[in-house]
Amino acid sequence: MDLVGLLPSFGNFFYTIAAFVVVLSIIVAVHEYGHYIIGRWSGIHADVFSIGFGPVLAKRTDRRGTVWQIAAIPMGGYVKFAGDSGATSGKDVEGMAQMDARARRRTMHGAPLWARAATVFAGPMFNFIFAFAVFTSLIMYEGVAVDEPLVGEITPLPAQPFELAAGDRIMAVEGIETETLADFLRSAEDLPARSVLRYTVERGGQVVDVTGPHPQPPLAGSVALQSAARAAQMQPGDVITSINETEIATFAELRDMVAESGGAALDLRVWRAGEYLDLTLVPKSTDLPLAGGGFETRYLIGLTSGAVFEYGTRMPGVLEASQYSATQIWQVIRTSLEGLYYMIVGQISTCNLSSPIGIAEASVAKASDGFIEFVWFIAVLSVAIGLLNLFPIPPLDGGHLVFHAYEAVMRRPAGDRAMQILITVGLTLVLSLFAFAIFSDLTC
Repeated sequence: MDLVGLLPSFGNFFYTIAAFVVVLSIIVAVHEYGHYIIGRWSGIHADVFSIGFGPVLAKRTDRRGTVWQIAAIPMGGYVKFAGDSGATSGKDVEGMAQMDARARRRTMHGAPLWARAATVFAGPMFNFIFAFAVFTSLIMYEGVAVDEPLVGEITPLPAQPFELAAGDRIMAVEGIETETLADFLRSAEDLPARSVLRYTVERGGQVVDVTGPHPQPPLAGSVALQSAARAAQMQPGDVITSINETEIATFAELRDMVAESGGAALDLRVWRAGEYLDLTLVPKSTDLPLAGGGFETRYLIGLTSGAVFEYGTRMPGVLEASQYSATQIWQVIRTSLEGLYYMIVGQISTCNLSSPIGIAEASVAKASDGFIEFVWFIAVLSVAIGLLNLFPIPPLDGGHLVFHAYEAVMRRPAGDRAMQILITVGLTLVLSLFAFAIFSDLTC
């Protein structure tokens, strides 16, 4: 499903802003609703629930007295609880002094420590819960691959006399046995670098030899964000037939030639839906997370290998899908923390840091990739935002949790003056990082 197929251009300023607003509004609404609902369940009254800042565009007041509003500047949101001096959750000292004990209990600053801590923690936690629900739902909707080399619909490739057909069960490729789908994919490493190979398949109860494509042709499966391939408007399904006038037949050849380019421009001959295109790409130095942790830097153009045919799928159970979902969330968290650490120590480029500019560009790119990709991206970003808010820096949620931890240990809250100073310092640090990320996006 292409969200922008009927639009003349999704890359202009208006649609970039629109995609960014949609993504940010969803994530902010989830985050702030976490604060709101746990606060309400904990006996803390919310005066205002706002998506956006600045002039109010629309609002309504519910039966509990909470004002729900949409404001003009869609760069976040907030819940103003009773006793707050404003959107930054500062304490309304004068207002609190005039309240009786019952009214003070309904404020954020007068509620028990457990209620305040739970309300603060709920924002990031709801980001994780939202991502978990999205990942699980999409995994169950899309299914997981069946570990059987059963041929589904074959991906269009440059004209070849393939005899392989949908429904065939692959038993061997060039004599290399393929009992499972994993065997079939691994066989690519040992097969000749040719476009056409000999397959042994089971078809209609008989074993026959047929011709078929290399298991990993130079076929684009996906196009990475902010990559050379994305800049050249390459698309999933594109097949690279030659690089610098040298013909290639496998994705491994493409990968090796890009790695050996040293960042020099490459002239690609690309086959797309029966037509040939000539594109020039400049590989980018890219920091890649490793499976065992850490990063490595390689020259890439931003393509992943595509499947030569649709794999059989099955619908996983809720438990299995949940396990996949939890793994995905952990992967995002681990990669984000490792990336931040390696940027700080200077082992990878600060170009890996994204500001709202980079997020806006990624939003529009994912929207153009289709509805599933767009929703998946929102879930990934929700995890990242939840993690960021847990950093122990005032005025982030993690900073407030540090104050609550101090109160639990010392059995008294931090002084109002000290909290104001720390919040000011923390806000300065957050805004400095924000400005640096914008500078990084503009210069990278």
